Amino acid sequence: MEGRNTAGKLYVVATPIGNLGDFSPRAVETLERVDFIAAEDTRVGAKLLNHFGIKKPQICYFEHNRRSKGEYIAQRILAGESCAIITDAGTPAISDPGTDLVALCAGLGIEAVTVPGCSAVVSALSISGMACGRFTFEGFLSTTRKSRMEHLNEVKYEKRTMVFYEAPHKLLRTLQDMLEVWGDRPVALCRELTKLHEECFRTTLSQAVEHYTEHPPRGEFVLVIAGSEGDAAALPQPDLLALVGELVEGGMPLMSAVKQVSREHNAPKNRLYQQALERYGND
Repeated sequence: MEGRNTAGKLYVVATPIGNLGDFSPRAVETLERVDFIAAEDTRVGAKLLNHFGIKKPQICYFEHNRRSKGEYIAQRILAGESCAIITDAGTPAISDPGTDLVALCAGLGIEAVTVPGCSAVVSALSISGMACGRFTFEGFLSTTRKSRMEHLNEVKYEKRTMVFYEAPHKLLRTLQDMLEVWGDRPVALCRELTKLHEECFRTTLSQAVEHYTEHPPRGEFVLVIAGSEGDAAALPQPDLLALVGELVEGGMPLMSAVKQVSREHNAPKNRLYQQALERYGND
């Protein structure tokens, strides 16, 4: 391809998500052949390399150093070296800063080569029992409730199966928020994928809340959730002005109340503000 660097390459190498037996011969060969490895956590990377008897230098590349290290890695590749990027588990660039490195290299004409393997998203979908013909991957929800509720409201009427990642200490709160925003619907909670105690708990959001209230969750989770069966236009719509009024009565300034209701219900903010002014007056 014209303008593409032909010396070094970036290899995007998927790593096991729990079972080292899932690491492919091609992946092993790639790590043995490259000049250096960019790892999310070099300690985790060292365990993988030691298991397969691979001796290669590692560079730590993660969320908080991705800009400075990304430039450094790209310059080394432009100088003729080859690099493999690996994450702690699964495919780099999927809910991972690896996407920034791939984009940076693409902009510099560096070829990115995929060495496919494990993906927690696809693994969970395959055993969920949900419709997998069409799905949407939503990644991690925000730790901030405001942003989390915005995200959940945005996909409230999504008809495709949805996949989320979640940590154990946030799981119950996330399930409670999903139930509040979406109502009850089927969910498959997958944990310890590919490991000895792999589990796929197929239930509903309400039953999951009840279960994990009594049994604190352990391990990282992949949530596979049924899409909406309703049509947003056909469902009864809330009285947005009444919601604004309730917030104003509670002491919130009118504009702040309008912004909150508009955000939570995906309503046009300016139009709602004009209507609120007519009904409730100014701040």
